[in-house]
Amino acid sequence: MQDQEITFSRLDVAFARFLGQRCKLNAEEKLLFESLVMQLSHEQSQGHSCMQLAEKDCALVLASGLAAVPGQSVGPLPLVLEQNRLYLHRYWDYESRLAKQIKAMAQTKPAVEGLDAALDRYFPALSDEVDWQRAAAKMALTRRFSIITGGPGTGKTTTVVRILALMQELSEESLHIALAAPTGKAAMRLQESIGNNKASLPCDESVRQRIPESVTTLHRLLGARPPSPYFRHHADKPLVHDLVVVDEASMVDLALMSKLVDALKPGAGLILLGDKDQLASVESGAVLADLTAILPDCTLELKKSHRFDESIKRLAVAVNQQQADIAWQVLQGGDQNITLLDQDPIDYVAGQQADYLRLIKTSASFDEIYRAFSRFQVLCANRHGKNSVAEINHLVEQKLVAQKLISVSGLWYIGRPVMVTQNNPALQLYNGDIGICLPDKEQGGKLMVFFQRADGSVKKYLPARVPHCETVYAMTIHKSQGSEFEEVLIALPDVVNPVLTKELLYTAITRARKAVRLIADEAVFAAAVGRRVERITGLADKFKSES
Repeated sequence: MQDQEITFSRLDVAFARFLGQRCKLNAEEKLLFESLVMQLSHEQSQGHSCMQLAEKDCALVLASGLAAVPGQSVGPLPLVLEQNRLYLHRYWDYESRLAKQIKAMAQTKPAVEGLDAALDRYFPALSDEVDWQRAAAKMALTRRFSIITGGPGTGKTTTVVRILALMQELSEESLHIALAAPTGKAAMRLQESIGNNKASLPCDESVRQRIPESVTTLHRLLGARPPSPYFRHHADKPLVHDLVVVDEASMVDLALMSKLVDALKPGAGLILLGDKDQLASVESGAVLADLTAILPDCTLELKKSHRFDESIKRLAVAVNQQQADIAWQVLQGGDQNITLLDQDPIDYVAGQQADYLRLIKTSASFDEIYRAFSRFQVLCANRHGKNSVAEINHLVEQKLVAQKLISVSGLWYIGRPVMVTQNNPALQLYNGDIGICLPDKEQGGKLMVFFQRADGSVKKYLPARVPHCETVYAMTIHKSQGSEFEEVLIALPDVVNPVLTKELLYTAITRARKAVRLIADEAVFAAAVGRRVERITGLADKFKSES
């Protein structure tokens, strides 16, 4: 991933100059030091929690007087040099605390009386798959920290609902459990899944009643205090919950995971659910992937998928295993639901959007309109350029106007789908939430933006009150994490760029339940499959060094 020329941001440059003015180096050394700091700032913005240094560079950083070395009492300094890894102090602190706390939790193994008999009832031995779910449940009940990983539809939520029932049934007192996810969309899906699974539990109604159905975002759980990076709950004011379950944990970055673990009360448990093969978080770290590799005894992978058909699974597996030729053959294998798009993409997308736009002109409810819109989604690798979010959104909007399916007289129009790109806790709207602009029948047709909540309820807002948002006939693959659609159209650029990785493609493919279509050149597709995300972190080394 270092084969591309680096473009430093204004922040990278300003930060490097700020530290350069405060270092103890001569003019020539100062320039080299500023170059290292600029690169560190850039690497952190690219998702790395640190960067590797050569020995000569380590000596230069130490000579600057601005880098602490773990174990030495040198006061608060902006940089930390640990072995040959250079950190911004804050990210070294996140990583160090997280390693220490998770390691302590992983070593705590509570004894549970009557567990095996209860497991037999909740997980009858019908197949190997159920046995794996049973093993995951046993692991989660006998450890304070556990990870249940697996691809979409492998039964992670089904398993965790049974785990929660087992915990409540076998506990002497009713447990206070929190269910959370990184985004509103992911929270909505988890809440729906838990509600659907509770009825089939082999337990008394009193146990079912103690299993929570309400799911919140992590930011709401911890009590976000924008615009500051701090939360209401932390080590000195912990959460009240005995157990926290986090879905879509691959999306949780290093800082947020560290703050979550900080906020757990002493003795509380943590269960992470997620797909370790998906894209890592947009921000720093690859926490879920790192922890599954570091703590195999606390990790169990479910492998059989119930969500999508065998063709989608074959494509996803081939991409995940970096078998570009096999993946391309699957796309050309004659399955009508797994294909390269063979028609004009803008015409195709406009045709897919027609259903929900026509429903708007009837007496259909918002639920029906939202369901129709959410059936299909365009997923793009890039925000700008050929086959990008910006291009497809613009061209699709023009096409829908030409077909008289929408009428655009300004920024807001009937049928405009939008994605919120800024958190606004006061309005309970969060980055990634999707709404549709519609006439409000209760207010004489006044335009409002309607959003569906995690609990299924609908909230509406005046367009002027909605936080910063963008039209979303197409979205980036990153933004699609935590979502699922019946059909996705994946649009790759016409030239290779650093964003394209096998994790990006795998994430896009596994958003689909029934159909995947692709806009891509074979060479660009193969290049994406051949490249993998490599995040530089020190988490594994910290687990080894923690006593």
